[in-house]
Amino acid sequence: MSLLFPALAHDPDRPALRFGDRSLTYGELASAAGALAARLDGASRAAVWATPTLETAVGVVAALLAGVPAVPLNPKSGGGELAHIVADSAPDVVLAAPGTELPDALGDLRFVGIDVDASGPTREWPEPDASAPAFVVYTSGTTGPPKGAVLPRRAVTSTLDALQDAWEWTGDDVLVHGLPLFHVHGLILGILGPLRRGGSVRHLGRFSTEGVARELGSGATMLFGVPTMYHRIAEALPAEPELVKALSGARLLVSGSAALPVHDHERIAAATGRRVIERYGMTETLMNTSVRADGEARAGTVGVPLPGVSVRLVEDDGVTEIPAGDPEAVGEIQVRGPNLFTEYLNRPDATAGAFADGGWFRTGDMAVRDPDGYVRIVGRKATDLIKSGGYKIGAGEIENALLEHPGVSEAAVTGEPDDDLGERIVAWIVPADAEQPPAADELASHVADRLAPHKRPRVVRYLEALPRNDMGKIMKRALPRG
Repeated sequence: MSLLFPALAHDPDRPALRFGDRSLTYGELASAAGALAARLDGASRAAVWATPTLETAVGVVAALLAGVPAVPLNPKSGGGELAHIVADSAPDVVLAAPGTELPDALGDLRFVGIDVDASGPTREWPEPDASAPAFVVYTSGTTGPPKGAVLPRRAVTSTLDALQDAWEWTGDDVLVHGLPLFHVHGLILGILGPLRRGGSVRHLGRFSTEGVARELGSGATMLFGVPTMYHRIAEALPAEPELVKALSGARLLVSGSAALPVHDHERIAAATGRRVIERYGMTETLMNTSVRADGEARAGTVGVPLPGVSVRLVEDDGVTEIPAGDPEAVGEIQVRGPNLFTEYLNRPDATAGAFADGGWFRTGDMAVRDPDGYVRIVGRKATDLIKSGGYKIGAGEIENALLEHPGVSEAAVTGEPDDDLGERIVAWIVPADAEQPPAADELASHVADRLAPHKRPRVVRYLEALPRNDMGKIMKRALPRG
C-alpha cells in the first residue's frame, strides 16, 4: 500500500489515530486516505488547513499516498501571511473538514472536503522517488516573509527511522501530545512518526495536564511537548498525584522546539523519577540530534547526532571546525545528511546562502560540544549570541541560571550595544511575585556565582509576560526596546 506507512495494508484493525472521542483504525485510515488521494490525482500541491483534528491527519496521509506535496497552513495565520504562502506555493487545492469556513486568502483555491468516513477500493500507490517533495513547510518569517522549505520524502523517512533507533520506538508505543499540526514537530514527528512505526497517537486537541495524566495513565507510553507544556507540568505536579503517577509510568518524555529550562528538568525528575529527553531539529533539517533512550538524559543538552546525520561546530568564518570538549568554545552548528530540505521554494538566492561548501547547512544556532559528543545549544546566532568584553556568551545558560532563582518565573537574555564591552547582557524577567521582584544586583550576583562574573546581567528589565509564538518559543525580537 505505502512504503511510508506499511501498517496501512498489514494491520487494518490496529488503532491508528485518536482525537478526543473520534478515532480511526489503520484499515479505516487507509480507506479514507485512499479515497481522498484518488481525488488529488494530477494536483501539483495541496494546501492543508492544519487544525488539530482527524481531518488534518487524513489529508496529509492522502497527499503522501498520491505523491502530492502538502503545504500545512496555520489556522491562526493572518490574511497577509496566508496570501503570501498561497501565492508562493501555488497549491491546486485546499483540504479541510467539510463545511469549514476558510479565510478570503484561500477563496480562489478548489476546496476538497476531507471525509474521514469515506471508503473506496484498495489500490497500490506507486512510491515516488525519495528525492520527490513531500512537504512545503513555511518558516516563521522573523527576518522577512516566510520561506517555504521543500522537504523531500527521504527527509521524512530518514528522520523517523533515525528516531526509531534513538528512542527504541516500536509499533507497541502509544504517543500522546497536544501539539499544533502545521509544524514539523506535531505533524511529522507527532502524527507520521507513530504511523510509520505501526503504533498509535492520541492527540489531546488542546494541551492540559489533566489530558496528559488521563492518556499516560491509560496505556500511552510516550509524551511529546514543548517547554511551555513541560513548565505547566512541573508547576502542576505538587497538586496532581495522578499526573505524577502517569508520568512515572511513561516510557519516554520528549521535549523539543526550544530549550527546556534545567529548573523544569530537575523538578519533573525529582517528582516522577523520569527525566525528559531533548532533541534538536529545524524546519529545514527535521531532526539532527537527540538524547538516546539508552543514553544519559543530561539536562541542558540535546544529545548526540542521529544516525546518518553529520554535525559540526564552526568559527565565525563559517569554515574552521571547532573540536569537541571545550565548554567555552561556542560555534555555529552546521549539519549534513539525508534529513535536509532541498531548497527554499522560489528562493535560489536564499537556498545558496543557506549552505556552506560540502553541502553543510548553516543552522544559525550556536552551541558547545562536550567531550563525549553531547551538544549544548546556547542560542540563535542572530539573537542569543552576545559578544561582551571579548567573550562569546550564549544567552541560554544565563537564562537557565536566572530560572534557578526563586523570585524568577520567566527569563530571557539579550545583548545591547555598550561603548566599553561591545555588548552588555540584558535580563528580561517575569517575577514570581510582581509586588516584590528580585533586585537587579541580587540577580547579577546569582548568575555570577553559578557561571562566571563576565556572564552576569548588567541590566535587568521586568515584564508581566514574555512574548511567545505558537510553539512556546520566546520571540526576542518582540521585546520592547530599552
